[in-house]
Amino acid sequence: MTTKRFFAGFLLVSLVLAGIVSYYASANPDGLEKVAEDKGISAKEKDHSLKDSPLGDYGVKGVDDARLSGGLSGVIGVGLVLLVGGGLFWTVRRRDPVAARTAPERAGEAPSEPSRKG
Repeated sequence: MTTKRFFAGFLLVSLVLAGIVSYYASANPDGLEKVAEDKGISAKEKDHSLKDSPLGDYGVKGVDDARLSGGLSGVIGVGLVLLVGGGLFWTVRRRDPVAARTAPERAGEAPSEPSRKG
């Protein structure tokens, strides 16, 4: 399997999970939220400062269908992570293979002597 095929498959699985599987996610509170409600801890909670952002509260602002909004939000999130992560990797990658091999010489170290035959 080539690297490109691996990443294409990984991207496809990520998009399917984010866009389709999240469509079937439960709207009921999870265990932690349930305990917080039962013990009265949730009465002290405050809204997040980015609650009204375009992707706030696990949905897309302006999309009325909650399941579609959640799936679309997941797909947008996968895309943003891919762009930011890919951009960071692209920025810090080694650009010149020859420069990477001669890096110790640049750091002030003496170059290694080639072995001589004979």
